[in-house]
Amino acid sequence: MKTSMRLLCGMVVLVMLALSAHGQQSTDYSFKLSKTDFPSTNSDVPIRVTVTVPPPMLTSISLSAPSAVGGNTVQGRVTLNTAAPSDLEVTMAADPLNAATVPSSVTIKEGETSAPFTVTTPLSKVTVGGHDTAVEIYAHYEVTKHVGLVILAPVSFDRMIDRVVDREHSFMDSVKQLHPLAETYIQNMHEDKDHNVLPVSDQYFLGRLSLAETTADQVFEKDKPSKSRHFLSPFTMLSGAFQRKYVPQGFAQMIVLDRNFQKSNYYFEFVRQEFLGEVKCIVVDVQPKEHSPKGLFAGRIWVEDRDFNIVRFNGTYTNGSNYNSYLHFDSWRINMQPGVWLPSYVYSEETEKHHSTPPFTQPRFKAQTRLWDYDAIRIKHQSEFTDVRVDAVRDESEGAPQDDMPLEALRNWERLAEDNAVDHLQKVGLLAPPGPVDKVLQTVVNNLIITNKLEIIPDVRCRVLLTTPVESFTIGHTIVVSRGLLDVLPDEASLAMMLSHELAHIVLGHKINTKFAFNDRFFFPDTVTFQRMDFSRNPADEQAADTKAMTLLASSPYNDKLATAGLFLKALQERAPVLANLIRPHMGNPLDIKGTVRLAPVASAAPQLESQKVEQIAALPLGGRIKLDPWSNEVSMKNVKHLTILSPAEKLPFEVTPFGPYLTRPSALQIETRASK
Repeated sequence: MKTSMRLLCGMVVLVMLALSAHGQQSTDYSFKLSKTDFPSTNSDVPIRVTVTVPPPMLTSISLSAPSAVGGNTVQGRVTLNTAAPSDLEVTMAADPLNAATVPSSVTIKEGETSAPFTVTTPLSKVTVGGHDTAVEIYAHYEVTKHVGLVILAPVSFDRMIDRVVDREHSFMDSVKQLHPLAETYIQNMHEDKDHNVLPVSDQYFLGRLSLAETTADQVFEKDKPSKSRHFLSPFTMLSGAFQRKYVPQGFAQMIVLDRNFQKSNYYFEFVRQEFLGEVKCIVVDVQPKEHSPKGLFAGRIWVEDRDFNIVRFNGTYTNGSNYNSYLHFDSWRINMQPGVWLPSYVYSEETEKHHSTPPFTQPRFKAQTRLWDYDAIRIKHQSEFTDVRVDAVRDESEGAPQDDMPLEALRNWERLAEDNAVDHLQKVGLLAPPGPVDKVLQTVVNNLIITNKLEIIPDVRCRVLLTTPVESFTIGHTIVVSRGLLDVLPDEASLAMMLSHELAHIVLGHKINTKFAFNDRFFFPDTVTFQRMDFSRNPADEQAADTKAMTLLASSPYNDKLATAGLFLKALQERAPVLANLIRPHMGNPLDIKGTVRLAPVASAAPQLESQKVEQIAALPLGGRIKLDPWSNEVSMKNVKHLTILSPAEKLPFEVTPFGPYLTRPSALQIETRASK
C-alpha cells in the first residue's frame, strides 16, 4: 500500500509540473489505479486530481539607477511571477508623459520570466540651474506596477566651476606620477604671393616627460649628447628665425591648463553644451582677471558632464614678459580609465604677425604634440612575469636528435638577437604591441612572398614604430614601419612598395648584428636608445635591396598598380629639402639621400607630379591612417569617412593638421580586456 501511495504522489507531482510548464490556471486530471496497486479492492480505483497554477502576472518593475542626468539612459527590467506560457506583452508608460521615453510595450518571450527595457531621458536645454524632475515608470500585465526615476537638473554654474577646479587639482596631483613619451613635430610655414601656404622647414623633438615640478624631460637623441637639443625651449633652436623667447617654455607645457588653477583668478562664462564624440560637454570661456598673475590661460574649455573633468582646452597663455607673442594651442585629453582623462594630443599654430617692437615679425608655423606610454607598468613584454610555468616534456620519438644542428643553432641565435631588440623597443615605448595593424602589414608581405614563391625561415614578422619620422627597416626577419610612414602612404600598392624593400633585405640574407643576443647590451638609459640601436644598412646593401625589390614587385599583384606609389616617391623627393626632420630616421636608412629616392625606378615610371591636379593624391597628411592608444600603446586603423577634395590647397601632403579625436568613455568590458592582456 505504501508503494502505491508513493506512486500516486509521484504522478500528482508530475502532473503539477506539466501543467505549470504549460501555464494552465486550473485543470482536472483523471487516471486509474489497477487492482495490482490496491489488492484489497475488487476493481480499478478512479483518481481525479485538480491542479491550480496561478496565471502569469507582473510582480515587479526595476531600474538600474534611481536617477540620471538628462540626456542619459537607464536600463530597466519587468518580471513575472512565473514563466510566460507564450510570448506576451507588458504595456508601459511614463508620467509625466514627456519627462522620459519608454517603449509602449515589452515582450517577455515564452518560457522566460523577465525582459529588459531602456528609459531615455531628454537632453536638458539648460546646462546649469533648473530643478530635478520626478518621473514614474508604469508597467501593466494583469496588474500594474511602477518605479520612480529622478531626472537630475544640471548643477548650478558656480558649483560646476568649483568641481572643475577641484578635478583639475586632482589631475595635477595624479599626472605628476606619470612619465609619458612626448613627441612634437613642427612645420614652419610660408605664404607666397599666390596665397599658397607651404612648409619651408621643420623641427622635431622626442622625450619622456616629468611633470613633478616643471615640464621637464629626458630627450631621445640620435646625435651625441653634446649635440642635444632642448625640448623645453624648442625655439632656441630657431633663434635666427624667431628671435624671441616664448612663455611658457616649449610645447610640453601645453598639456597643462594652469599648474595652480584658482577660481579667484578667472572670469568664467557659459557658452553652450555640445558633444565631442560620444561625450556631452559644457563649453566655458575662461579669461584671467585684471590683477591676476601673469602667464595664465586665456581661452575656452570643454568640461565633460559626469565628473566635470576638462577634456579639451583651446587658447593661449597671457603675457608674462616684455614680449607680446604666445603660442596658441588646442589641447585634448582622452578617457583612459574610469574617471581618468590624460593629455594625448596638442595642436598649435601661429599665423604671421607684424609688431611695432623687435622682433618685428613672428613667423608662421603648425605643430603636433602626441603623448603615449602612460601605462608604463603593463606595456612590457606580453609574457613577462605572467603564468611562469615549466613542464617536463620527454620526446618519445625514436632517435630524436637532442642538440641543434649548426645551421639551426645559428638561426636560433639570430632570432634571439631579433627578439631581444624588438622586446626592448616595446619596453621603452617606441614599438607598439602586436595588434591589428601588424596583420594588415603581414597580409601585404604574404602577398609578396606567395606570388614570388619564396621560402623564408624563420617567418617574417611586422611591427609598428610609434614615432612620426617616415622610415622602415628590418630587425632580423622583423619588418618595422613607422606610424608616420603608414599615415602618409596613399594606398596599398605604396605600402607594398615600402615593404618589398625590407623584404628584399631578408631574402638577400642581410643579417642582424647578433650582439643583441646578449641581454646586457640593453643595460643603457632609454634616452640613448637611438645611439645604441642602429639598423641602417650600407649603400651597397641598400642598392641590392632596391634591385631585388623591383623583382619582387614585378611578380606581385601590385605590379600594375604602382603609379600612385611612384607619385608618393616623387612627392617625398620634392618635400625632402624642407622637411629634413620628417625623413630623418631614428634607426633605419632615410627614404631620400642627397636627392636620390629609394626605389627610384618606381618613381621614374610614374606620371608627372601635378600639385594643382585635385584628383592626384600622392601623399596624405600626417595622422591620416593610424590611431594610437596613449594608455596601452596599441595602434589601430582609423575609421574615417571619405571626403572629397575641393581644391589643391586641401591635398596637404606630409603636412601637419589639427586633431579631431572622437571622445568616448571606455566600457567596463574594454577596461577588463585591457587589464587581461
